[in-house]
Amino acid sequence: MNNSLTFDDVTLQYHEAGDPHGPLALLLHGFPDTNHTFRYLMPYLAELGYHVVAPAMRGYAPSSIATTGDYQTATLAHDAIRLHDALQGDGNAVLIGHDWGAAGTYPALSAAPERWRKAVTMSVPPLALMAQAFMTFDQLQRSWYMFYFQSPLADVTVPLGNFDFIERLWRDWSPNYDSAIDVQHVREALAEPAHLAAALGYYRAMFQPPASTPELAPIHATFSTTPSMPVLYLHGENDGCIGTAVVNDTLQHLAVGSEMHIVANAGHFLHLEQPDEVHHLIGEFLGR
Repeated sequence: MNNSLTFDDVTLQYHEAGDPHGPLALLLHGFPDTNHTFRYLMPYLAELGYHVVAPAMRGYAPSSIATTGDYQTATLAHDAIRLHDALQGDGNAVLIGHDWGAAGTYPALSAAPERWRKAVTMSVPPLALMAQAFMTFDQLQRSWYMFYFQSPLADVTVPLGNFDFIERLWRDWSPNYDSAIDVQHVREALAEPAHLAAALGYYRAMFQPPASTPELAPIHATFSTTPSMPVLYLHGENDGCIGTAVVNDTLQHLAVGSEMHIVANAGHFLHLEQPDEVHHLIGEFLGR
């Protein structure tokens, strides 16, 4: 089922499954991806009794362009908190994020701990580890695209050849996965130049001073704080975007009771490549 919620600066369209009276499971996707990435996980969580909601992240069609042009990580966390409240979530809610969704999950947990029982993050470790990774040649080499996206040339070249750039990223990041369906969803989500610019805007915001607003102040204040609830971190052993060496110290940046698993025979999009294994790990973790 598709629905939408309108906030002051953006309208977020979302897929929905499960019992609307069950505990909320909010699923946040990343780049270059869409909420269709959760097409296997959503019914699994619904069977566990969750009210499952997977929004198209701000700027990704059919969600709207942000009227403020704000795509900073703190704003992604703010969106998660606002979605929790609008969907009448309570303290039993769980937050699950992949890639940029994971990046937004960490500050959402720290800024609003009373809203979340547990969380799952995939493919992007705690932000302090990512900051350290950018001090290494190996990760900088993998993250070349982030710096390329700072150039206006990216707005022109990324959509060339029916978004061949995006297809190549999927191939590099998950080398053994047939991404045709997923890349098509990305083409549709970013077909309009304004939506592509929004997706690139997530990366451009990384190198800009954070916007200071009353709504974001509590999030910025806890940005470097370790989330207080247990988090399950999952990473593909063949991830071509973020190397496994980056995530070795993940549990040092998470609360007691957290877990980390490297998923075999999977790359960056591990929840699509090894859904049964990922579902088992998530189900076991959330059930404890």
